[in-house]
Amino acid sequence: MGSKYTKRYTEEFKRDAIVLVDSSGRTVTAVARELGISSESLRGWYRQAKADRSGSQGGELTSAEREELRRLRKENREQQQTIEVLKKATAFFVKENDR
Repeated sequence: MGSKYTKRYTEEFKRDAIVLVDSSGRTVTAVARELGISSESLRGWYRQAKADRSGSQGGELTSAEREELRRLRKENREQQQTIEVLKKATAFFVKENDR
């Protein structure tokens, strides 16, 4: 998904960074600079945590909703592939019956 240079952070680190933004009263950019991470990464984590807390009332999807959407898209893709296989099989057998 990301490049091979993408740094991965633990969930605990992300939670601690979010708590630091909430409790310190400083900007996301200032906290990110202090932690040595990208301000955009911290901003994304902060938005996601905020959406999770509010139950997605601000238009953002919660983590649970994102996971369900990912699962449903995968399921949909698999079903579309199954339909394509069945269409090809039907066409094959119709052609075989006409002989």
